[in-house]
Amino acid sequence: MKTLTLLRHAKSGWDDMNLRDFDRRLNPKGKRAATVMGRHMRDANLAFDRVVASPAVRVVETLDGVASGYGRTLAPVWDKRLYLAAASTLLDVVHELAPEHDRVLLVGHNPGLEDLVLLLAADAGEAADKYPTATLAELTIGDAWTDASEGKAELVRFVRPRDLDPVLGPDEE
Repeated sequence: MKTLTLLRHAKSGWDDMNLRDFDRRLNPKGKRAATVMGRHMRDANLAFDRVVASPAVRVVETLDGVASGYGRTLAPVWDKRLYLAAASTLLDVVHELAPEHDRVLLVGHNPGLEDLVLLLAADAGEAADKYPTATLAELTIGDAWTDASEGKAELVRFVRPRDLDPVLGPDEE
């Protein structure tokens, strides 16, 4: 059974309007959420034999925070195709995963990650409502990565930062 875990980057800031979108950094709430999510991944005994991630600065910083909470180095493979990728591109990346990898963490951006969950999961549950920053979704796929197709996966875990720490919920208006 192949397990695909999708992690959206943590909350980034818009403080410097001169930065390219690619170069945006995490804000303090995002840094905290990444570390909290890493602790959750450690406590849930999640393990990965491959990590594939967008090289955007906010993803790099998210993985740094996750690794801090997780207590292990993640050693991602940086794939430029994941930067702001559509679900179809993400699915191409999944289909290309090597058969020897059974548990893969894919780290990137919305709306592509949310759309991928909605495409693959027979029942998307809470993911159908919203896929906030630093949210983790775990799907079981089948025996091969090429089995990833519409409605054929099972969503077995959906964890938002606010589920772990209420302070990390939506900002008050």
